[in-house]
Amino acid sequence: MSLCYSQTVAQKAYSHLGSEENKSGQAMAAVLSKQDILVLLKRTPPLVEAAIDLEEQIQPNGIDLTVQSVALIASAGQIGSSAEERRLSNHSPLQFDALGFLDLPPGCYVVTFNEILNLPKNIMALGKPRSSLLRCGVSINTAVWDAGYSGRSQSLMVIYNPYGFRLSRNARVLQLVFLPLTEETVTGYEGIFQGENV
Repeated sequence: MSLCYSQTVAQKAYSHLGSEENKSGQAMAAVLSKQDILVLLKRTPPLVEAAIDLEEQIQPNGIDLTVQSVALIASAGQIGSSAEERRLSNHSPLQFDALGFLDLPPGCYVVTFNEILNLPKNIMALGKPRSSLLRCGVSINTAVWDAGYSGRSQSLMVIYNPYGFRLSRNARVLQLVFLPLTEETVTGYEGIFQGENV
């Protein structure tokens, strides 16, 4: 994506604000619309690829991510003051039944999504659980998707419902929203999760 396109998106997003600006003098942030997302899906690489059903997944201001796999957290983890002190927990994948479902008791699980994200260096993303999930006593916790990230992401699913939760493969569980940066970042995401699960 070119910086020129980013400015066009930002100008369109901010145009309804008139002269309104935040205290730093910068235009206020906006979320990309369905129309913006559709344009970015046509670029190379597309904003999102490997979707199950784009017509179902694209929302007025975001796109739903779907479940590829679910795993139990199988060991302790560690975060230190430096990257060298990081020890990620091991995961134990769960098997869907013959109907493509998992019957999950309360607890914490790692969800891997079907979709691969390709964020340009001028767009970041945030994720929120679908409201239907929350009404079942289940939530999904996510980190920030930094500008420049590319990969098939994972998030933490927590089942609070004491009766458990039945989950299907390819179920839509998380809505991702995209926010343009005020300008393209010089260096995009370069962490250890770049290109993960692809």
